[in-house]
Amino acid sequence: LLTTFGLACAFPLAVLLATATPASAEEAEARAAFKTMSDFLTQQATLSVSYDATPEIVTEDLEKVGLASSGALNATRPDKLRATRSGGLANVELVFDGAEMSVYGKNLNVFAKQAFKGSIDELVDALRLEFGLELPAADLLSASPNDIMMLNVTDAQALGTGVIRGQTCDHLAFRTDDVDWQIWIAQGDKPFPCRFTITSKMTVLAPSYDITFSDWKSGADVAKDDYKLVPAAGATEVDISKLGSLDEVQMPKTEGAAQ
Repeated sequence: LLTTFGLACAFPLAVLLATATPASAEEAEARAAFKTMSDFLTQQATLSVSYDATPEIVTEDLEKVGLASSGALNATRPDKLRATRSGGLANVELVFDGAEMSVYGKNLNVFAKQAFKGSIDELVDALRLEFGLELPAADLLSASPNDIMMLNVTDAQALGTGVIRGQTCDHLAFRTDDVDWQIWIAQGDKPFPCRFTITSKMTVLAPSYDITFSDWKSGADVAKDDYKLVPAAGATEVDISKLGSLDEVQMPKTEGAAQ
């Protein structure tokens, strides 16, 4: 009786597993590929990369507009960072040496400094919470991208391959309740992210933010950096409260909610 019961239960269970395996395997593959990239990034003590970013905004007239900018990032873990961005009205440089944060508005030739001791992750949180500013791809440069970015994922897919700037990449897609996001990761022994796209499902017309990376370097290949701000001659120091005005972008005539 026990043997008969066991066989009877095993058959529908086998059918269920056969039906579920493709989706489950695909999700496991996507999560594993992202963790491999995350582990690789966190193992790099020093990193540099250039990027092109296109955040979208939706105007009050329901026109979706992309705002293009470019920049570069240098980071030495755990507490040194240089980030630049130019586009629209902004030409901004942020420098952090583990003890002081400096922001330079090159278009206005003004700069601000503030004592801040902590890690890159703590700096990113402070910029978000205190100044409403977001560093490009900040979560990917965190101490653990996998822990942060997988936290609220409800679905994961491995979508095959794509080619970004001539580099063959694994294409992964992830979903959360609020956003969908995709990432293209270079194949081979250096799985750097090549492109990252996040789409807001909770905002009208679902605006997206797209960032494409190029010229990744790590270790000894990264140019030496003392992480000190050197403003141009005649630059004026301003209070850190002016920080927000240093990061303006060229907006359409009718402004809407930014993604």
